[in-house]
Amino acid sequence: MAQSFLARVGGRLKQIAAIVTSAGAGDAGKIVALDGSGKLDTSLLPSGIGANQVVAVTSEALSAGDYVNLFSDTGTLKARKADNSNGRAAFGYVEAAVSSAANATVKRLNTVNSHQTGLTEGAEYWLGTAGGVISTPLDAADVANANKVCQYLGIAKSATEMVTVEEAPVVL
Repeated sequence: MAQSFLARVGGRLKQIAAIVTSAGAGDAGKIVALDGSGKLDTSLLPSGIGANQVVAVTSEALSAGDYVNLFSDTGTLKARKADNSNGRAAFGYVEAAVSSAANATVKRLNTVNSHQTGLTEGAEYWLGTAGGVISTPLDAADVANANKVCQYLGIAKSATEMVTVEEAPVVL
């Protein structure tokens, strides 16, 4: 339950609870409170401002921290593991495991992926295979890398966190 405050209503003191979510214009002028997670609910934010994420049905099972490729499957947006070996550039990542054919919340790049393992703090990373990362960019001069995707993803903040960047992938 949200904290409440005292307000003068009709010349008398009244205890009023702050709102945690907004129903729109009817809530204009009301005082807001943080939700159970200690954050503002997105319904309280201005139009166009909100979580930097996309919801899409998965075409395969995803693990927490996997980098994800978004694609059109006969006009339906779907999500699958990003993979440098088959042209599947990363558009974001998932924070929780998702089964195949289920809705995945894909966090867009330019955020912190805190579901990684084995990173070296301060090291840079590029898109690897099967939703993973590699610590060295693909060599464009190596003929074995022809038609593979070289995409810079970001820098490790810790062994489990990577500050991601949204950088255009390059097909070698």
